[in-house]
Amino acid sequence: MNNSIRIKRRLTQTLTYLYLIGLSIVIIYPLLITIMSAFKAGNVVAFKLDSNVNFSLDNFKGLFTETLYGTWYLNTLIIALITMVVQTSIIVLAGYAYSRYNFLARKQSLVFFLIIQMVPTMAALTAFFVMALMLNALNQSWFLIFLYVGGGIPMNAWLMKGYFDTVPMSLDESAKLDGAGHFRRFWQIVLPLVRPMVAVQALWAFMGPFGDYILSSFLLREKEYYTVAVGLQTFVSNAKNLKIAYFSAGAILIALPICTLFFFLQKNFVSGLTSGGDKG
Repeated sequence: MNNSIRIKRRLTQTLTYLYLIGLSIVIIYPLLITIMSAFKAGNVVAFKLDSNVNFSLDNFKGLFTETLYGTWYLNTLIIALITMVVQTSIIVLAGYAYSRYNFLARKQSLVFFLIIQMVPTMAALTAFFVMALMLNALNQSWFLIFLYVGGGIPMNAWLMKGYFDTVPMSLDESAKLDGAGHFRRFWQIVLPLVRPMVAVQALWAFMGPFGDYILSSFLLREKEYYTVAVGLQTFVSNAKNLKIAYFSAGAILIALPICTLFFFLQKNFVSGLTSGGDKG
């Protein structure tokens, strides 16, 4: 019996390690190719792993001196920051309201959020384009921010509500007995206990504009208004003039603000903050 348990345990561990090794190769291999292509001196005509690399920063310099990458980067950073602040604020307030209050059409609106989430973005591209034409919003960052914020609310409001539900209602009731108002209960009692989910929502909202290509390419038509995802695509869209090294260097620079925000928020990515919070 014990031998059978040991064999199953070793088999499980072996399969787990094999899966992790395979997953690591899938993730690390293209990352190595991108990094090595970004630092290669001279023209790079294909994505390939080459150990003979003369490392140089010329590709990074060329991005900002020979292309509009600096403008694209700034456009994306502004869009991402505004989207993060606005979307996270709305989601947190919506999640708190759905979790703590009963109001007219509460359940119906939650169901409506789920129905909206079932409609893929691709199906709404034409509607977004027509709306942009009506509002004269093509090549306008504010319209793209509006769509990012609106698109992120339905499902994330559900997630935020679920996280608020894990905070005991007795904390609110105790604070209410002590004379705390609605805003104080939200700001000082409940919000500090849901910081992990708030941090996750902020990170997701910030990452979205950096990785989105379909929506931004559909609404941004002039090069000076591109985001980095759309701009980088121009480096590899012309088979006769591939700029693989510039593409790789630009892709690496995209990770810098995302990693910076992650390290800034990582102290909030913990669980069990409400453990022991309910004194009974």
